[in-house]
Amino acid sequence: MRRGDKPDARTQIANVKRAAKALAALAEEHELIITHGNGPQVGTLALESANDERLSEPYPFDTLGAETQGMIGYWLLQAMQNALPGRHVASLISQTLVLSGDPAFNNPTKFVGEVYDEATARALAAERGWTVKPDGAHWRRVVASPKPQRFIETRMARILLQAGAVVVCSGGGGVPVIRNAKGKLEGVEAVVDKDLTAAVLAEHLEADALLILTDVDGVRTGYGTPQERRIDRATPASLRALDLPAGSMGPKVEAVCRFVELTGDMAAIGRLEDTTEIIDGTAGTIVTAGGDYGGPEDIRPPMPGLMFPRHQQF
Repeated sequence: MRRGDKPDARTQIANVKRAAKALAALAEEHELIITHGNGPQVGTLALESANDERLSEPYPFDTLGAETQGMIGYWLLQAMQNALPGRHVASLISQTLVLSGDPAFNNPTKFVGEVYDEATARALAAERGWTVKPDGAHWRRVVASPKPQRFIETRMARILLQAGAVVVCSGGGGVPVIRNAKGKLEGVEAVVDKDLTAAVLAEHLEADALLILTDVDGVRTGYGTPQERRIDRATPASLRALDLPAGSMGPKVEAVCRFVELTGDMAAIGRLEDTTEIIDGTAGTIVTAGGDYGGPEDIRPPMPGLMFPRHQQF
């Protein structure tokens, strides 16, 4: 969803089609793994569930997360199939492992759902037992956002990539799960940050680049001042030195920094419409270990046909 959009299906499908057009150009030359957010959607479904008088209690957030993965994954699946005739596209309902003792469960910070004025937000919090916090000029509900530790469906995603498929997975940061006392997986009431999970996913699948695509052209300094400018090239250390909002650009910067620090490969933040230009090095904020980037040749040498993971073992 774009800022100011109503959460109507028709609007979101139109947005997905625009996204698919930009991503298809990338998929023509590269293996592609697509992740997506779900904050507004999971918030809408949570509100519907809370207002459904037939339910003895609202659906938990892990179930709502899976529901949004199916919905948005279907939209992306269909749009990418139409944009890439003959190419296999797969959409996975996927889980993200978190730790049951993560301190985030005691300090909710992840924004979900609609925006409200302060009075309405506080009234809803009192009525429904929500935690609400300011989000810019508005107020929104917040839920726990534990750190992602592992992408559970790594092997399946790798198999699909090896088969030449475009893979849609880890939507909304993945369905949050923990290991219980018997070592079995079970869902928890939380929403995992999509950007941090994307970094974990990219690392585990040994991706050569991580692109955080959004509605801004990159990381900017001096926002709202005559000195405002976009950072074109950066190192993890230079980005970490910036004072960025925890609820918006902060997680994106943390994600790209983590990926570059752990892999030595390239990451970037920029506009969805500038996807190919970001890979070419002419748009977005590009982050590398040394702060330099010359284009696709810096990702890996050209290879005939589709590019496959460096390591084939599962």
